[in-house]
Amino acid sequence: MKVADFGVLHRNELSGALSGLTRVRRFQQDDAHIFCTLDQIGEEIADCFDFMNTVYADLFGFTYEVKLATRPDDSIGSDEVWERAEKQLKDTLEQMQLPYSLKEGDGAFYGPKIDIEIKDALGRAI
Repeated sequence: MKVADFGVLHRNELSGALSGLTRVRRFQQDDAHIFCTLDQIGEEIADCFDFMNTVYADLFGFTYEVKLATRPDDSIGSDEVWERAEKQLKDTLEQMQLPYSLKEGDGAFYGPKIDIEIKDALGRAI
């Protein structure tokens, strides 16, 4: 079963904390989370990139950079599971021939992540 949520997020900011578009009360989240078994990581990541390439690259002509964020100091879980998850992400990116850079220690506390920086028409990361 696959579930996606594109809902609006609301937060109750402290008085005086709102600041133009940098601190707002309502926004759309621009990330994704995939919860799967270790054996499903490669296929799920490949499916995500296939979808992303169809929409961002093929349809709109955007380019992007891929960054693999690895285990941070304040993580949870065993070394074995982290190493296996990071290896599967690396292997999938390499099998797809996607160039990527490492962001050592910048993963989420619960798992490694892939950051995708879309480039706008002027080549700026958005």
